[in-house]
Amino acid sequence: MKKVSWGIIGCGDVTEVKSGPAFNLVPNSELTAVMRRDPGKAEDYAKRHGVKNWYSDAGELINDSAVNAIYIATPPAFHEAYTLQAFKAGKPVYVEKPMALDSSESLRMAEAAARYSCKLSVAHYRRAQPRFQKVRQLLQEKSIGDVISVNLQLHQAYQPGTENTWRTNPAISGGGLFHDLAPHQIDLMVYFFGFPLDVKGSSLNRANLYDADDYVHAELLFKNNIRFRGMWDYNARLEDELDICEITGTQGTIRFAVFSDLCELVKDGQTKVLEFDHLPHVQQPMIEAVVKHFLDEGQNPCPAADAVEVMKIIDKVTGKIN
Repeated sequence: MKKVSWGIIGCGDVTEVKSGPAFNLVPNSELTAVMRRDPGKAEDYAKRHGVKNWYSDAGELINDSAVNAIYIATPPAFHEAYTLQAFKAGKPVYVEKPMALDSSESLRMAEAAARYSCKLSVAHYRRAQPRFQKVRQLLQEKSIGDVISVNLQLHQAYQPGTENTWRTNPAISGGGLFHDLAPHQIDLMVYFFGFPLDVKGSSLNRANLYDADDYVHAELLFKNNIRFRGMWDYNARLEDELDICEITGTQGTIRFAVFSDLCELVKDGQTKVLEFDHLPHVQQPMIEAVVKHFLDEGQNPCPAADAVEVMKIIDKVTGKIN
């Protein structure tokens, strides 16, 4: 493989700006084909984005000889099946987060990658963005000394109509908004600190606005006695909305948001604001790293094992597994 020719399965909203255009912007990469079950929407996407081929059947896209890599951007319920189909066709996969409905499915996907000798990368794309790479660098350089604790809070107000989306249907998403958004946050903790030594948590459906839980609490213990505490509330009051993660060390604090631009280093009584260029396509740094990996020019930016661990943490916190 000298150039990655991508086929997208599921060209929905996430591919319009966040990811889709980036496949034609990174070196040695092109978007060759797209698939959506609605043929009219598939054709419309292809025309608007200048894509040569479009399909309404995933199997046809996977078996397109002009496509040599697959990006799966469907809801999680379909990730495992499409990944296996791609592997059987001998094609590497870049799959959206969360990796699957649960840790069992994600583990089977990882095992299939090994069995078919196919590469598998997961779209925990924030770990490739300059802002979070800078946070990781600061931690590695011990800019705040030895890390003691991490406190993360995400409070979001209810958005009317949320109950009618696939994201709050556990049969399609695996859970609710926690399953949709928390993988970004939990993966960053894995990226920063490695796999946790202990996981505890609980979740419940406080508002009963849909079938999925909307309130989650988690406590993780990482090596070097780093203690993480996270709280997610998807039915908060509008005035209480909050997106904050604070990493506290013996010599300072790193404070950042996961879904907005806040990033600060607090040390010696002074606050330094860390600023980064706006990313028109938030997945572009990750896609560039995945392309290099698929071309044997770089390491896997998010190996399946890391994403499986994230799914295990989610399942333990929400009570799916002990």
